[in-house]
Amino acid sequence: MPVSIKIPTPLRKLTANQSEVNIEGDTIGAILQNMDASYPGIRERICDDSGSVKRFINIYVNEEDIRFLQGTATQVKDGDRIAIVPAIAGGR
Repeated sequence: MPVSIKIPTPLRKLTANQSEVNIEGDTIGAILQNMDASYPGIRERICDDSGSVKRFINIYVNEEDIRFLQGTATQVKDGDRIAIVPAIAGGR
């Protein structure tokens, strides 16, 4: 069963402007691979060359940051909600 992934605005051009997609996978890593198969180029925007999530991208599973779980090895199950959130920097 697929899980729901919330897509941030800067990546929506890769998902045909969809704000949410459903992708199959049992870990975040598998989800990212499967998402790239459906939406080519999205994984390289999220992950570095080693396959790790870029430091300015946050991924949450049910509101928990995967950095505090098992990273891309974090397990997901039916009904989980995943959010991809780019870090926002700014100030004066």
